[in-house]
Amino acid sequence: MKIKLVSFIVLCAFLLVPTIASAAVTNGNVGYGLTPGRLWASLDAVAGLISAVIGGLSLARSAGRFGTGSGRRGAIAAAVTGLIVILYALLHLILFTGDFGSGAGRAGVIIAIVVGLAGMVLAGFTLARPSRTS
Repeated sequence: MKIKLVSFIVLCAFLLVPTIASAAVTNGNVGYGLTPGRLWASLDAVAGLISAVIGGLSLARSAGRFGTGSGRRGAIAAAVTGLIVILYALLHLILFTGDFGSGAGRAGVIIAIVVGLAGMVLAGFTLARPSRTS
C-alpha cells in the first residue's frame, strides 16, 4: 500500500515538472522569477494535487486497502476540491492573458486543470463503486 501511495504522489509531482520547464521557454517575452500569474497557477496546481491525492486515498479505502470506511466522504471532498480547482483555473485563464513563458502561468493552470480532473475522476470511481457489506 505504501509503495502505491508513494508512487502515486511521485507521479503527481512529475506532473508539475512541465510547469517549471515551460517557464524556461521563451518567445521574446521573457518572464523570470515568481510572477503573480505563476504563483496563482502554482497554488492552483497544489490544490489540484491535493484533490487527486484525496481521491486516490478514498478509492484505496473503498477497495478495502486500508481502513474500514467506504471512502465516500473523501470522495466528496476530492470532487468538491477538484471542481473548485477547475473553476479557479478557468478564472485564471480569463484574467491572465499572457502567452506561455511570459509569466502568466498558463502552463501551470493547464496542469492544474488536468490534476483537478484526475481528482474528480478518482472520486467518481469511488462513488460508483458498490459499497462493501461486511
